[in-house]
This record gives sequence, C-alpha cells and structure tokens, in this order.
Amino acid sequence: MLELFPQGFEEVDHEGDDLELAAYASAVDEERFWQVFGPGAAVDVEGDWEEAWKRFHKPIRVGPIWVGPPWETADAGAVAVVIDPGRAFGTGGHATTRLCLELLLEQPRSDLVDLGCGSGVLAIAAAKLGFTPITALDVDPDAVAAASANASANGVDIQVRRADIFVDSLPAATLALANVTLDAVELLAPRLETGGLIVSGYLAGQRPALPEWEHVERRQEGGWAADRFVRPASYT
Repeated sequence: MLELFPQGFEEVDHEGDDLELAAYASAVDEERFWQVFGPGAAVDVEGDWEEAWKRFHKPIRVGPIWVGPPWETADAGAVAVVIDPGRAFGTGGHATTRLCLELLLEQPRSDLVDLGCGSGVLAIAAAKLGFTPITALDVDPDAVAAASANASANGVDIQVRRADIFVDSLPAATLALANVTLDAVELLAPRLETGGLIVSGYLAGQRPALPEWEHVERRQEGGWAADRFVRPASYT
C-alpha cells in the first residue's frame, strides 16, 4: 500500500478482526491496486472530499495559546498561532504538541531550535511567546515550505531551513524542542549543544534514555508523554 499510495491511505474501523485499508485513487491507481491485491471494492468519493478534511482540523487551547487553521476564528485575547499544515505534519491537535506547549510556556525566554519542525507549530508559538532567535529544521521540503509560509502568515521571524537533524550540524541554543519519536530523541540528544531540552512524540509507557541529561519533569495526556531535560554542569 505504501508503494502504491505514498501520498497516504487510511485504516477503516471495523468490529472484529477484519482490516480494511482505503485510499483515494484514480482509474490508473485502481488498476494497479487490482494487479497487486486482486479484486477490491471501489466507490465514488463524496463531491466535497477536497474540503471534507477541514472538519477534522479543530482549534486547541493551551493556556494563553490558541492554535487553529485559517478558516477558524481565534479566541479573543488569545496568543493566536494560525497553522495551515499543507502537506506537512502538524496541525497542533495532537496530544504531544499540546504537552510540548505546556512545558514551553513555563520556560524562561531565550534562543531556541525546533528539530523536526513539521508545519512550524512549536516554533511559531515560541516566537509569539517571546523566544528569539529561533531556528526550525526539517528534512522534508514540504515541511520547510509549510513552516516558512506559516511563519510569514503569523508575522514572526523564524529561520526555517532544510536539514537532516541526524547528520547535519545543529545550531547551538539555550533550548531545543523535538516532537519526534523515542528513537529519534535518543539519537539527537548526544548531538545537541543546548542547555535545555523538551521532547515528545512517544507513549507514556516509554522513557528516553539520555545519560548525559538530567530529567526534570514529565507531562502526560491521552497515553502520550513529554519530558523536559537539562544538561548538568559536568557535561557542559
């Protein structure tokens, strides 16, 4: 399915043990599907399918921060972070994003680097809160484009650039954010030149093993977790 539909497909909920995978497809894609899997079911999509996904992109509120799409109206008096994800990951609605924002709100304002920035939610929120300067990195060109466009739309100054955060040199900063995966966090941490680190992207039952860092606090929501670390003086 990944090879046939790299743009994405979905798992349809069913009772019992049946598994159904569905993808939007042209007639050519449908023929290729049948060649690989044999006969399958094909139905016409709803006429408003290009707009239907917007119904699932709802605003969230984390303290003073409002994160939502451009077709929604921000709460009066909120710190508005308007995000159009485009083809990048990150609408702000996931629990790991909210947990990172909760931890970020409590940190002293400083320079910051966002590693694996996606659509730029965390970097833009940080800029709105007064963190500066901010660098946002992602290997996905769609993410770089979305984060740059969203930063401009929000009127914040962020340096967004494409980089492989596991290979390329990383900028030194007072604080780093990484809403990625557990494996990615453990690979990234030894490469960082930062004094503080906020990480998420993994389940509450998982804990990053970062021997050169001191664990300070943990937040959990909906089975997901975020952690804050500082680098002890002996490692600086």
